[in-house]
Amino acid sequence: MKIYFIKELVALSLCVISASAVPATTAPDATSASPTVNLGYATYQGILVKDTVTNQTNTNFLGVRYAAPPTGAARFRAARPPAFTAGVQVAGAQPAGCLAAGEGSAPTTPFRAGATSLNLNINVKGSTGQVATATDPEDCLFLNVFVPGTLGSKKNLPVVFWIHGGGYVAGSAAQFTGNDILRESGGGVILVVIQYRLGLFGFLPGQKVKQGGVLNAGLLDQQFALQWVQEHITKFGGDPTKVTIWGESAGAGSVMQQVMANGGRTSPPLFRAAMTSSTFLPSQYAFNDRIPELLFSEVVAQTNCTSAKDSLECLRSVDVNTLQAANTEINASGFFGTFVFVPVIDGTFITESPTKLLQQGKINSKFLLSVTNAFEGTSFVNQNTANTVQVPDYISQLFPNIGPAAIEAATALYAGLGTNIFQVNAIMGETIFICPTLLIMRAFGNNAFKGEFAIPPGTHGEDVGFYFPSTNAGGKPSFANPDFDNAFSEAFTDFAMSLNPNVKFDPTNITPLWKPWAGQNEMLFNKTTANQPDVRAITTAKDLIQRCAFWESVSAQTAQ
Repeated sequence: MKIYFIKELVALSLCVISASAVPATTAPDATSASPTVNLGYATYQGILVKDTVTNQTNTNFLGVRYAAPPTGAARFRAARPPAFTAGVQVAGAQPAGCLAAGEGSAPTTPFRAGATSLNLNINVKGSTGQVATATDPEDCLFLNVFVPGTLGSKKNLPVVFWIHGGGYVAGSAAQFTGNDILRESGGGVILVVIQYRLGLFGFLPGQKVKQGGVLNAGLLDQQFALQWVQEHITKFGGDPTKVTIWGESAGAGSVMQQVMANGGRTSPPLFRAAMTSSTFLPSQYAFNDRIPELLFSEVVAQTNCTSAKDSLECLRSVDVNTLQAANTEINASGFFGTFVFVPVIDGTFITESPTKLLQQGKINSKFLLSVTNAFEGTSFVNQNTANTVQVPDYISQLFPNIGPAAIEAATALYAGLGTNIFQVNAIMGETIFICPTLLIMRAFGNNAFKGEFAIPPGTHGEDVGFYFPSTNAGGKPSFANPDFDNAFSEAFTDFAMSLNPNVKFDPTNITPLWKPWAGQNEMLFNKTTANQPDVRAITTAKDLIQRCAFWESVSAQTAQ
């Protein structure tokens, strides 16, 4: 299996974060009494943390439960309110992450046209996959709240609601130090970082799940956390009418799903604005289509539930270690660089395909800021196939339901871009990340701002280290230029505070006038050959718009 791209899957074995670890840019401050918040169902005691960059003391609440454990009979069901817990709960350590898996590593797709089973023949008892332990349980619906200054010192602050990436199969809250965002906003926002169920625990599809459980449980976890913010964020000094949702990769894909949720009519409203960093939109099938049903059948087969009278009830009783072993192996069976357990069209929360909903302008907010990276696809293509990959075959592996005519047309469209490996890198990056971003931006009209991050190598996830610098060794991003770093990171916090990146809290910010996208206007964030910031207005490439229009025209075949 390939080494997971570190910025996207930090929660996996490449970068395990201790539950009690404090990032290098922050330090516990024991000089003041610890703050407490009464949420009704529990009282939490936070910690004071000093930002060693600014010497500012902030208030952190780590590991706050927002939903009851999704275990036992609650497995594959919608999130529920937590039970009452007496006493004061210490919120001073990172929560354990939700059970995770990896991306596909197979040279071909198991979902080829006409396939009636996955035929993985996996012995789950001998699986080497990640299993549940005391530090990584199925009970994982927690969030972190980061408050600038001391609790109660500020009121009615805008709220940034962060959804982590990881292909809907990996990631955790512990990856991200919220004090980074507090610093980049000049103490002007509160940050909430959430966790949600992943892999088959959060995205098990199929007719049986529709009938006896809930589809898209991971997305519903996110909505439940947004409802928690509406109910409780005032106790931390936040304004529930000024919530901006933000995420990277699958987190940005999640933002797209929340924007489209309930046919764009979520009531009451849960956020006023959205931000996406590398919007992730893989194939999103109807819950009972051929491929989702194949996935459900495989989970049932690998957990010895095939002969059960009620297969879903059987899955609820399966030992979590067995279920997690199947989760790990089935995810690994996907085509190289793809993710198997992802959202589906469930007919209620997600009523139609993303393309149709966005074409109809069915959205839950009015303001959007989106950024893509220059080379989104490279990390998800097996670069060892550079001398052998054939473009038509790659397209058929990426989209198993696509027809011959569409494959031929797509191949011709990319033929002039360079080598075969460059073409498939572009196909992966544009179909899954860049074109979905343009699609969602169009739905927002003149209230959408578009940026492009291009600091070399400009690959997927490279941007995360600039707005969450504590994820980098030494706490500094790869291009540690203060003018650039401030301009890029402050774009997001300025937008969250004012709904316009041109309204800057920092007068030294070098970003020039940033026009709404309007189909062509972007802001480039790059550096020159002399290693100086290159932040300037550019125009969206016409040939890119043409290619995205083609993919939109065949969205029924790509299931987007």
